[in-house]
Amino acid sequence: MTDARRGGAEAVDSVLAALADPTRRQLLDLLAAHGEATATTLAERLPVSRQAVVKHLAHLDAAGLVAGNRVGREVRYTVRPAALDATARWMVALAADWDRRLATIKRVAEAAEKDAGSTRPD
Repeated sequence: MTDARRGGAEAVDSVLAALADPTRRQLLDLLAAHGEATATTLAERLPVSRQAVVKHLAHLDAAGLVAGNRVGREVRYTVRPAALDATARWMVALAADWDRRLATIKRVAEAAEKDAGSTRPD
């Protein structure tokens, strides 16, 4: 595997690991809906503490899913769609790969069925 591909796979792994947590998915949904928010604002909308929100945002930031921008004493977070886009492209490619494999299996099975039917005595 090339370094670029390995780096892409690691990025996808990081995104999928970050999205495995329902609270992180909720945070992304809130940020997508509101455009920008602080950890305090986000914590007001979730049943977790501000400190928990900050930790979840750190995971999302490490995965490249959000970015924090300091404005005065606040850090305002926004969604960064590039990591999600890359993960979606990986998933589409994976689905296409499986579609090709399943189509091959179907052709082999249908050919075997046809061959078995033509060799049966009447």
